[in-house]
Amino acid sequence: MVSTLNRPQVRPAQISATGWGWRHAGRADAALHGLDLHIQAGERVLLLGPSGAGKSTLLHGLAGVLGDEEDSDEYGRLLVDGQPAAGLRGRAGLMQQDPDAAVVLSRVGDDVAFGAENLAVPPAEIWPRVHQALEAVGLRLPLHAPTSHLSGGQKQRLALAGLLAMQPGLLLLDEPTANLDPAGVRQVRDAVVRSLDTSGATMVVVEHRVAVWADVVDRIVVLSHEGSVLADGAPDDVLDRNRQRLQQAGVWVPGYRPEVKPRRNHGSGEELLRTVDLSVSREKGRRRHPPRPVATGIDTQVSAGAALSVTGPNGAGKSTLALTMAGLLPPAAGKVTASDALAAGAGTDPCRWRSKSLISRIGTVFQEPEHQFITHRVYDELAFGLRQLDDDGDHSRRVEELLERLGLSRLAEANPFTLSGGEKRRLSVATVLAARPDVLVLDEPTFGQDANTWAELAGLLTDQLDAGTAVVSVTHDEDFTDVLDGAHLHLEAPAWMGSGHEQ
Repeated sequence: MVSTLNRPQVRPAQISATGWGWRHAGRADAALHGLDLHIQAGERVLLLGPSGAGKSTLLHGLAGVLGDEEDSDEYGRLLVDGQPAAGLRGRAGLMQQDPDAAVVLSRVGDDVAFGAENLAVPPAEIWPRVHQALEAVGLRLPLHAPTSHLSGGQKQRLALAGLLAMQPGLLLLDEPTANLDPAGVRQVRDAVVRSLDTSGATMVVVEHRVAVWADVVDRIVVLSHEGSVLADGAPDDVLDRNRQRLQQAGVWVPGYRPEVKPRRNHGSGEELLRTVDLSVSREKGRRRHPPRPVATGIDTQVSAGAALSVTGPNGAGKSTLALTMAGLLPPAAGKVTASDALAAGAGTDPCRWRSKSLISRIGTVFQEPEHQFITHRVYDELAFGLRQLDDDGDHSRRVEELLERLGLSRLAEANPFTLSGGEKRRLSVATVLAARPDVLVLDEPTFGQDANTWAELAGLLTDQLDAGTAVVSVTHDEDFTDVLDGAHLHLEAPAWMGSGHEQ
């Protein structure tokens, strides 16, 4: 039995937006404009809408963390408890899309305690809250465990535990289950519901997968691509009366999966990569202390035109395996070997290749898109790899083709860091595709996508497979795995991760 957070009732927050909007610095168009929305204290609201509709911007505005960006503009009024949201920091707890952004301290227990400490919660109450919060979200690690060793999904649980320990009057959750395994999705959702049952707090949750939250919220609000309210009401009413309109807008209505052009070529070509008795780790080994592996004994191969989907629970080492296969981490033991066809004279160990050799051979999409952005303009981000390969070439046609295909053309001049989570993910995939590598290694490639952008992205990758590119994907998205129609490699979490908590 998972324990609940024992606490007195908090004062739930009330939300009011009147003609509210926000334009990010450096952007021609507002992320939201003219939004009218009222949420009563204690309501539980699921906020839906297509990728780029301004959902994350609204949550950041309610949390008071949009900041005073130079050259940004705010319109109308956004109030929490009748006061400007920007002046009430601490009233709301925000879980952001990027789990790395929420990690503050180096140890798990300290990180969960950080928010409560800053709210001046009595010290005697903090550590019981920390234990209860970690148990509630299913993050069963020692309190002294290093946060730097956590997977993306584990960091999501960590961020939520920190919010639950704070016990805010307004809980703002931005894609809280996006990188979690199926069991973790249910566990985290149920932990949120139990917390709300105890505290009575108001909640606004953004999630593309509607079925996860539809049965536990009071209300669904759908934003249009322009940031206005497309539909608003009780979950069953909104989903039943607006089903076709919501599907057209890209909302993941329960039971709906958009069509993707089926693969034409199901045969695989020659072998490109092979792993033999591979062990992977992110720890740096020392002479007398070899790195502790998170996954061991991995034997697999990647062939031209074939897909390999890597699945398993959070913490099983999926992302670490992807980085090792991509030549970005050295094996803890065993080997990753490139075939002569892939290596083309660069040597058989991808970890020893220079960056220029990697760009055209193995393209990697990180779990956190921001980690691979290096310019201040979307167009330049797409052109960067091409310029490394051929600085004198005209790359405009390839760049514009990818911008159009992935719905990013209107954002060509924008700063990549101002994009929505789904837009950042599509851009990170596009930057890798631009250089036409022989092998694609993708970590959670469908994160943050609405149904329409998901279908476009999935179709683009099936085209890559048909053209002979190998695709390795780390994913919890069963629909995506089904569309790619390839081999599966399932990893289990290592026993040494443990299940106890120690202060």
